[in-house]
Amino acid sequence: MSFDSKTELSAIILAAGKGTRMKSKKPKVLHEIFSKPLVGRVVEAIDNICPDKNIKSVVVVGHGAQEVEKYLTKYKNVTCVLQKEQLGTGHAVSMALNELKDFKGTVIIACGDTPLLKSSTLRKMCEYHIEHSSDVTVMSAIFENPFGYGRIVRAQDGSVEKIVEQKDADEEQKAIKEVNTGVYCLKWESVKDCFRELKNNNSQSEYYLTDIIDWARQKKKKALSFVIDNPDETLGINSRKQLAQATQIMKMQKLDELMDEGVTIVDPLTVSISPETKIGADTVIYPNTFINGENTIGENCKIGPFTHFRGNVSVGDYSKIGNFVELKNASIGSHTNVSHLSYVGDATLGSNVNIGAGTIFANYNSITKEKKKSHLKDGVSIGSNAVIVAPVELGENVFVGAGSVITKNVEKNSLALSRSAQKEYPNWVEKQKNLLNKKGEE
Repeated sequence: MSFDSKTELSAIILAAGKGTRMKSKKPKVLHEIFSKPLVGRVVEAIDNICPDKNIKSVVVVGHGAQEVEKYLTKYKNVTCVLQKEQLGTGHAVSMALNELKDFKGTVIIACGDTPLLKSSTLRKMCEYHIEHSSDVTVMSAIFENPFGYGRIVRAQDGSVEKIVEQKDADEEQKAIKEVNTGVYCLKWESVKDCFRELKNNNSQSEYYLTDIIDWARQKKKKALSFVIDNPDETLGINSRKQLAQATQIMKMQKLDELMDEGVTIVDPLTVSISPETKIGADTVIYPNTFINGENTIGENCKIGPFTHFRGNVSVGDYSKIGNFVELKNASIGSHTNVSHLSYVGDATLGSNVNIGAGTIFANYNSITKEKKKSHLKDGVSIGSNAVIVAPVELGENVFVGAGSVITKNVEKNSLALSRSAQKEYPNWVEKQKNLLNKKGEE
């Protein structure tokens, strides 16, 4: 099955939980991995199932609703609905009924704290769901140690008979290694009425999403499970430890991908690169490099050691970004060197530019909160310990002397200096020593 114009997809993302174990005033789904909130990663995974389609996502918010809604305004296809009382996952889904009352197609249900879910996996699940004409498809995973998870109990025909939680499972059911991940595909027209009919006759007096399986079987509807290839994708974040675990998984997946594509990572243990960063073949990443946000690095570059990309950085082919260099909102041309101890922010550097050690691009006015930009044309050379004060433009082949503070535009092929005259005081050191000796004698 392929996603064509007749394939209708929507999503419900559950993001109302408090996340007590995070020990944080911040809503759980706004905690970040590589500077992107967990819920943002889930929204984007759904958006990218089929990039040429506008997939509407209804996000159910609760704790910290205003903060979560404010963040989600950046996504045009997202609508938020409020779950005032947290009465269970089934109740949370029912909050989205009004938004999807006229929808006809497949609805994905996912949790806003599962940042490792991949678009390709969700797409495969949707394809499986539609190809098998399923009414309810639950994503499952095989765990060698399934303790704590709801077990998938299958009927003789291979369909899903029920989901049994750990506390309710008998010994035979506890031995089952296939578990519920909390992700579903629903034939919406066929099952939406379920969320008006769920019961809360359980010890928690909550409406459980897992009860949709029992409901489907009672209504003679088809319930299947889709077994995910990589169980790591289903990791939900409920604590800082799990946040760190997910970060490490995401990091290693990216490093493995880059190395497979011809990038050298000298020391994977000390290098972190965001999933949104693209790097060309034969580039070398040296130890203790942290690359955050969205960036593009060309081929045959050398990055690090101890380099920090803060996001929105592009680096051309055959360029070098070296020791203790920080970059943000910067475009670096090809064959350009920013070798050591420098900050380049809100700047455009052309090709064959050389930035001397200790160069700072002063781009921020702390009073007005404004950021200005600097532009360096091809062939510019900046001496050590210089300050480039934005907004400023340096023409082609400009040479800036070491220790200069540049506040005005410089014409091409010019030398720019802004040093005070050097003064020399003969025998000054000896005089100072004599003064100290006299004080000591007194």
